[in-house]
Amino acid sequence: MAFENRLQAAGRLAEALARYRGKNPLVLAIPRGAVPMGRLIADRLGGELDVVLVRKLGAPGNPEFAVGAVDESGWTYVADWAEETGASHGYLAEETAAQLATMRTRRALYTPARCPIDPAGRQVIVVDDGLATGATMIAALHSVRARHPARLVCAVPVAASESLAKVRAQADEVVCLEVPAAFHAVGQFYQQFGQVEDREVVAALARKAA
Repeated sequence: MAFENRLQAAGRLAEALARYRGKNPLVLAIPRGAVPMGRLIADRLGGELDVVLVRKLGAPGNPEFAVGAVDESGWTYVADWAEETGASHGYLAEETAAQLATMRTRRALYTPARCPIDPAGRQVIVVDDGLATGATMIAALHSVRARHPARLVCAVPVAASESLAKVRAQADEVVCLEVPAAFHAVGQFYQQFGQVEDREVVAALARKAA
């Protein structure tokens, strides 16, 4: 196991991102798993925390396997092998609509009283707990890039090598602590990898840096 849990991994990421301390970075976490991680990183770097909402497009009959991803605007990334899984144009349209509805619900729950923090001109660090296919991170980086950050950083504890290569093209910098030769799922690299609940996301976003 590379990491004890998400917070231990986040602590290591914060160390690797130490050069952004004092630059008021905007840390954007991909819900749900990465939000407690983002809270810790933002606190240690003296930055702000928000979420970037993206959702994977799951394969037919295997919703945990991403064949693509969609951001809040409706922009989609579809893997070049998606059709091989049976993901037809019609299926992807239905899956996209379902995931957009989920994002609308989550936005209303997570930040009901404010707009998303504007990344324009900011040092922005997009955080997730790992890259399997890389689809959701690609969608997240595309979403943030469209809003003109000064610098766009992808930060993850662990990634599959092929996915990391795809993501590098979307960011100004990639910080990844572990790139294992044998990669099957993100959770295999954590001793504890329990599901993060919505209430934990809301609490992390509500808490200000100490």
